[in-house]
Formats: sequence, C-alpha cells, structure tokens
Amino acid sequence: MIEISRRDFIKRTSAGLVAVSSTACSAENQVLPSRRLGKAGVEIPLLTFGGGSQFLKNADGDWEPLLQRALDVGIKVFDTASSYQQGASLSSEERFGEILSSHRRRVIISTKFDSRDPDAAMGEIERSLSRLKTDYIDILMIHSVEKSEDLDAFGARIYPMMMKLKEEGVARMIGFSSMDSAEKSKELMGRFEVDVCLLAINATKYGGFVPIALPMAKEKNVGVLAMKVMRDVVGHGATPAELIDYALGQDGVASACIGHFGIATLEENIRIIKSLSQAGKAYLDFHEIETRLAHLATPHHLRWARDDYYDGKTC
Repeated sequence: MIEISRRDFIKRTSAGLVAVSSTACSAENQVLPSRRLGKAGVEIPLLTFGGGSQFLKNADGDWEPLLQRALDVGIKVFDTASSYQQGASLSSEERFGEILSSHRRRVIISTKFDSRDPDAAMGEIERSLSRLKTDYIDILMIHSVEKSEDLDAFGARIYPMMMKLKEEGVARMIGFSSMDSAEKSKELMGRFEVDVCLLAINATKYGGFVPIALPMAKEKNVGVLAMKVMRDVVGHGATPAELIDYALGQDGVASACIGHFGIATLEENIRIIKSLSQAGKAYLDFHEIETRLAHLATPHHLRWARDDYYDGKTC
C-alpha cells in the first residue's frame, strides 16, 4: 500500500485546491462557466476533457496540442482509465502524464480501475500513478458498474481499499462510473459514501439515469459528470449544442465529459460551453428533443450500449 503522511496530504491538497480554484494564467481561463462538484466542494468548468476512445483516435503529434489547448482555455478536469489505449502508441494515462504533469496543481485528474480484486486493483492504481507521473489521484473511480455488479462484494473488498487510499491521500475523491445500470448506480450511492460519479446521460434517455440515479446523487450530494452526451447521437437529428445543453440542463449534473477527435471539435464545444449562462440553464424543450431522439435509444444504434462494448479494451 502506498503510504503518505496525513500532514503532507493536508498541506498538498490544500495547496492544490487553492490552485485549482484560482487558475488565472490567462484571460481565457476566466471564461468557462463552472459549477460545484457536489460534496467535493470544488468549482469545475461545465466541460470535462474525456480521455477515452475519441481522444485515443488522435495521432501522435495531434493529441499533444489538443491537451494543451484544453489547458489554455481553462478546462480543469481530465478523465481517463487504466484500460484506455486501443492500439495507440501510448495509453491515455501516459498521454495525460506527458502534458498534465507539469500543470499538476491546476488540474483535476480522474482515472478508473477495472479489477474487482483489491490486490489486482492496487496494481492497476500503482501503474496509473506511474503513467500519470503523479503521487496522487484527484478522483479515483471503480470502472463501469454494471447490472451484474455484486455490491455486497464491493462493500467487503473494493470499497474499504478505496477508503483507505482516500485516508492516506492517494485519492482525494472516490467514486464510480456506469453506462450500464442506473439501478445499480442508485443502490451504490444509497449504500456507500462516494464523492463523484460518471453517468451515461443523453437526450435519448437510454438507461434511465436521469429519473433513477440523479435523484439519489442529489440526495447524497454526489458530484455528477455526464458522459455519452453525444456519442452515436450527434448528427442523427440533434446538434452538439442541443445535446450538451440537454445534459447540463439535468438537475445535479456538474459537467459534461466529452472526448474530442481533432482540435475543431474541441473548439466547437468550447464555444458551446461559453454560450451557456453561468448557471448553465438549458434553453431546450426537454420533452421535444427526447421525443425526437427516442428511436435512437437502442443498443443497435448506441454502440456503447452493446454487451460486447468496452471503452479501452487494450491495456
């Protein structure tokens, strides 16, 4: 187990929170509207940088300026996972480590581990720390809570390990991701104390995360990042602006986690985020867009909803 003294942890994370809250390296850093991330208490921009399959599609020489541009405009939260690589020369975590390590105090790094065995999970986490070139993770999540998840086993094995890492300062916040089961997400938040969750939320309403999981997140003051906001939906009857507006319009959502292939898509999403009010109030008729996109809410259309899909199969 990685050991960090409580005194060092408090000194370091206090400094980190100040740095994250007061990033002011350029005028651009002031323009992204932000929200509070649940009980974590930190203010984060409405746009989170996703490090999954879309990001990994960027070739060497292209992903570096993409990450740098995200930093330049004030994006603070960067999300990845230990399993994200998919044939790229470097894993997503290694890419993040190359660029973000020199900006460590001004960013919030989120990563996920896959194993449900504590020893194997610790191996993943130690590898993640090495790849990310850091000695702590801001948000540590268990990856992809599914319908078959055994929450009794989670509570007996993985959760105590995550809590210990939080106590030792290896993780500032803990949580989980899910694009498969709103019901298990709700149950997990009801039974265990977690800080952050990453949930599949888009205007097709697939998975029912908005009516089922979001109310529990709000009750428990869990910070919510929305993923799959546009994946397999954008361009099929809805614009990027509509889909981002929909996700951020859901009560309790702090930020939209979006992967970007190419600088042009990043710039477009930055423009969309800047156009939203500071409060992030949605301008959409939710019922109208949900009705318009209801026919897309199937695994046939949403590739990420298929049983054989996993974002980042290659370690």
